[in-house]
Amino acid sequence: MNTEKVIKRDQKYIMHTYARSPLVLEHGEGMYAYDADGKAYLDFTSGIGVNALGYCHPAWVQAVTMQATRLQHSSNLYYTAPCGKLAKRLCARTGLDQVFFGNSGAEANEGAIKCARKYSVTTYGPDRNKVLTLVNSFHGRTLATLTATGQDVFHKDFGPFPANFGYIPANDFDTFKAAVDDSVCAVMMEMVQGEGGVVALDADYVQSVADYCHAHDILIIVDEVQTGVGRTGTFLACEQFGLKPDLVTLAKGLGGGLPIGAVLASKKVADTMGPSSHGSTFGGNPVVCAGGCAVLDAMDDAFMRNVNARAAQLREGLASLPHVASVSGMGLMVGIAFADDVKAADVRAACERKGLLVLTAKTRLRLLPPLILSEADVAKALAILDDVLSSM
Repeated sequence: MNTEKVIKRDQKYIMHTYARSPLVLEHGEGMYAYDADGKAYLDFTSGIGVNALGYCHPAWVQAVTMQATRLQHSSNLYYTAPCGKLAKRLCARTGLDQVFFGNSGAEANEGAIKCARKYSVTTYGPDRNKVLTLVNSFHGRTLATLTATGQDVFHKDFGPFPANFGYIPANDFDTFKAAVDDSVCAVMMEMVQGEGGVVALDADYVQSVADYCHAHDILIIVDEVQTGVGRTGTFLACEQFGLKPDLVTLAKGLGGGLPIGAVLASKKVADTMGPSSHGSTFGGNPVVCAGGCAVLDAMDDAFMRNVNARAAQLREGLASLPHVASVSGMGLMVGIAFADDVKAADVRAACERKGLLVLTAKTRLRLLPPLILSEADVAKALAILDDVLSSM
């Protein structure tokens, strides 16, 4: 594979909506991606939180390969075993009651918004349909989820936007109460604002909002597209807040590398969604769901203990590195703020040159490693970061 040819072809035929690094990744195994020249990169991005089991995990590969040789797609006009199996296991793992499958985090969030409005309009009438979200949130790039995203930078050039969304600052309960009126049907939150800088919500704020919402039958939607499926040290991040939401959205790590989105709903919400109220041609695809089952198979107690141990090791090591001002996030969803005018984008580029793939979020460096990482993997990443930061 010729690197220059691949990049030139991409630049000619692919819309320029991504600021790509000048790398052509050719294959991967475990924690490592390899470029067209054979150079190895320790990957602390996992495809922006997607490759939860790393590259080409053997059990995942076997599951999707076996399913692909039997039935690759059928549509939702018929039943398939992998779809129901994955849904049952998600409900057992989360305590929610029913699942709708789609193809992405944005589609999952769009579905959750529809479910919330359907429940509220069915129960209270057509005027109760407003969704509140948090300033600095990110929920997707479709028109509705872009509107739900509480960052003006993403809104430019794409209006007019769907109506009846409102924005409130995180961790300000008084402002939340002032924003609630008879039109509000749901509050949508990320427990850690990923694209907003890897910033976790305050636990007392979350509890106060939850208590108020439960008392007034305002639905709680938790966007776990990035925080879910073990990323923060529990299967759902909201478990660590003692929160029992009405709707949870999943995507990214759930598919292990294939496109998936999921809306998990409580019974009272799911019961209002009947035939033709929502749909997705590829939702619940049997190959993708087989892969999702393999992901859940891997995430036993020992797996989660390692996630938490590696998170503690990583965070402790980061705190002692040059120019590191603070470390944010939860578990293996890590944000790093720098002092001394060090720019996250410069750190990212330097790490890439030294064989470590990392991300940025606003002004912070962002780490989302595969959840299979070892003690040695963390030590190597810290050594590269130390080398990079010591030269700045």
